[in-house]
Amino acid sequence: MKRLLYIFGFIVLSTGCSDLLEIEDIEHYSPELVWSDPNLANAYMANLYGMFGNWNTGADRSSQQIAGIDWYADRITISNSAYKDWNYSRIRLINQAIQDVADGGLDQDVKDNITGQALFMRAYTYFNMVMYHGGVPYVKVPQDRYEDDLFVPRNSTAECYDFLIEDLDQAISLLPESITSGSTDYGKIDGSFALAFKAKVLLYKASPQFNPTNPFDNSYWAEANTVNKQAYESLAALGYGLEEVYSEIALDEGNRETVFAVINSYPNKSANWDNGVRPGSESRGPASATPTWEFIQDYPMLDGKLYNDPTGEYYMTDEEFLQNYWKNRDPRFDQSIVWNGKIYEVSGKAGKRQYTSLGIAHELDDFGINPNAGINSTNLDRYTGFFILKNSMLNLLQPEVQQYDVDYVLMRYAEVMLNYAETANETGDMTTAMNILKAIRERAGILAGDDGNYGIVASSREEIREAILAERNIELAFEGHRFWDLRRLRMLDRLDGATKHGVEAIAIDENGTELSLAVGRELASSYSLTETDFKYEVLQVPRSGVQSSVLPETYYFFPIQKAVLDRNNQLEQNVGWGGTFDPTL
Repeated sequence: MKRLLYIFGFIVLSTGCSDLLEIEDIEHYSPELVWSDPNLANAYMANLYGMFGNWNTGADRSSQQIAGIDWYADRITISNSAYKDWNYSRIRLINQAIQDVADGGLDQDVKDNITGQALFMRAYTYFNMVMYHGGVPYVKVPQDRYEDDLFVPRNSTAECYDFLIEDLDQAISLLPESITSGSTDYGKIDGSFALAFKAKVLLYKASPQFNPTNPFDNSYWAEANTVNKQAYESLAALGYGLEEVYSEIALDEGNRETVFAVINSYPNKSANWDNGVRPGSESRGPASATPTWEFIQDYPMLDGKLYNDPTGEYYMTDEEFLQNYWKNRDPRFDQSIVWNGKIYEVSGKAGKRQYTSLGIAHELDDFGINPNAGINSTNLDRYTGFFILKNSMLNLLQPEVQQYDVDYVLMRYAEVMLNYAETANETGDMTTAMNILKAIRERAGILAGDDGNYGIVASSREEIREAILAERNIELAFEGHRFWDLRRLRMLDRLDGATKHGVEAIAIDENGTELSLAVGRELASSYSLTETDFKYEVLQVPRSGVQSSVLPETYYFFPIQKAVLDRNNQLEQNVGWGGTFDPTL
């Protein structure tokens, strides 16, 4: 049964009680009524849960995983709103809740729970602001309810981290340790999520982003490792762990890997993932996110090694790999990617294969420039010849891709494990880091190999650091982590100047000669063409406009928007953006 926490406001309104109508506008309400009625108090908090977002197919467009050049020159300026996070309207609402619930007439256990949720929300909101900009004004009391201007200076980044941990520790002390998926409160913040998030905050605090002069030997790593170890072990003791089947991580709602999920319940709150990842012929419009050839190459082979590793069992040259890229891959590849000729039984179509070949595939799915087709693909600037399978519900019929409600997993135990592996490695515990990597690869289905290392060849802190980063890239694919991982580690140079590519499929006969498109279409209509009935060519994407990424050093901290500075002369702009504020530790 769906838990309706996030649409609680809609439910209580249906009771017909006129007092409840005021909670529709969270900016204007009566504290005396709200904080003396548990239903109204929960409705107020439910409005704030929207801060955790929902499914986003384009979350990794800022990295090499997804097609599209997000980082054109001057993508970020002090004048535009791109990559700015200055959400003091939400902070005011949260602070109002913390203050007013204390003075309300609710039972003490209800007050404590709401205060714990609000403190977590405050820390979550401020952390995102600090991650973007460095230190910000850490306001803990409500400002004027109808005025959002803040005439206060920025706290230092170090002070902000102290306040973040203070808020999270207090939240953990007030929240229930864990809320199981069978509870009517499932979807609310609990102590396990708060602890796991605290561990993530400390990982960032120790990171090179905030410590550029001493990136991996600063004292913050020890603190981060202590709390990440605590989160890893505490959650495991409560029954959290890796879901047995990788492809079921999100689709099996409330499983043991889910640390926190945003609850969707159609029609009031729906998911939009399938509508964004399916080929156009199987959706309600073109796919909004497609994997790049660069990311296809990042997936290991079945033995855990890259295709071009000469020590690997499945070693291939670049050209051999291009013509055989789907063979003998990490099983997560098959569960995450749709490629030309793959069996893709979407919308209940048994035996269906997906084609992308120009002149053969449906015009909403094709990708390529084959002149023999006599037509131009309309998808050259948005498609790559690949689609996303991960987290997709294949049983949905085409009209249902905007009418379903699978929950959005915001944090899962695999991330907790990888965060801990990183802090363990940086504090000298390489054995723990390797054991975590091996556990994740074992769940994935990668072969253990004679040495039991699942293809991982790493014996130094630097090599294990790279192995962890590579594993995060694959394990957390399309979940919005990659760009932020590279930024946190001050590795944006790996994206700067980078281009993106797709792969065109051209049908051939058994002799390698290009097949008549009329014959190809006939064979494709019965799904008779397989991957080996095509040859493959790499094409740069997009085909027009900006084609390479531009990420200067200044992007490790984004600027405060000029309009915000103009309203408050107490604020300083960041160093590198015309100001004097140092956002590092």
